[in-house]
Amino acid sequence: MSLIGATATTVTPMDRRRNMRSSMRALGYPVLIAISLTAAPLFTATAVAAEAGAATSAPQPHAAAFESDIKAFEVTDRTLRSPTPRIVFIGSSSIRMWDTLAKDFPQHRVVNRGFGGSYIADSTTFADRILPPHKPALIVMYAGANDIDHGNTPQMVAADFKAFAAKVWSSSPSTVIAFIAIAPNPARWQQVDGVRKSNKLIAAYCETDPRLKFIDVFPLMLGADGKPRPELFLEDGLHMSRKGYDLWIPPVKTVLDTLDKPAATPKAK
Repeated sequence: MSLIGATATTVTPMDRRRNMRSSMRALGYPVLIAISLTAAPLFTATAVAAEAGAATSAPQPHAAAFESDIKAFEVTDRTLRSPTPRIVFIGSSSIRMWDTLAKDFPQHRVVNRGFGGSYIADSTTFADRILPPHKPALIVMYAGANDIDHGNTPQMVAADFKAFAAKVWSSSPSTVIAFIAIAPNPARWQQVDGVRKSNKLIAAYCETDPRLKFIDVFPLMLGADGKPRPELFLEDGLHMSRKGYDLWIPPVKTVLDTLDKPAATPKAK
């Protein structure tokens, strides 16, 4: 919460990201590739290129904007009593706003670790702080839309996902990662070609490793006219409505039920 005079204004991570981009433009800095000299990247350029097969985007300068979100996760995680592995949902606002995960998947131990406005690379940056407390055998990720809006190419988006997988597997090589396809939202429909290409590249990568799954919700979100179904989104045309999440539940549940055998429901006596 930011206070200016007597007026309270809520500044979201996405607002901070946009403000930073505007400031960088004003200073004449390149926006698409901004390199931080003060933070050591998790991957060297050589290591990432070797794992991903393409150059990833540079470390994102706005990652610090999520520090409060990550610290809040850490506070919550310190209260966990059970060591039972959980399914971690991670990514941007479509995950963060999915506040009915436990209700939607009652037979699975799920935890929401989404933080709005984030890029795929941000999940990589914070993986060491988000994932270990939950010992996930399965991670479900939705991210990439903000990356494309930022100007990242489909090749960069796919390479960043490969880098995320490499980060996860460096400490937990058996963990399965399911990627929910980047959605065709109305507010960014002009970016749909980049979305399609990014999804195609990530889906192709998922075919190369049995520890990867691609959940293709993209065609389900289109109407007969080939455009996004408006009822699946909030008024901003960007974030999902309840109907949107309801549409996602069956394909996501299929993956969860297959990879994380649901607990049997006790029979009534």
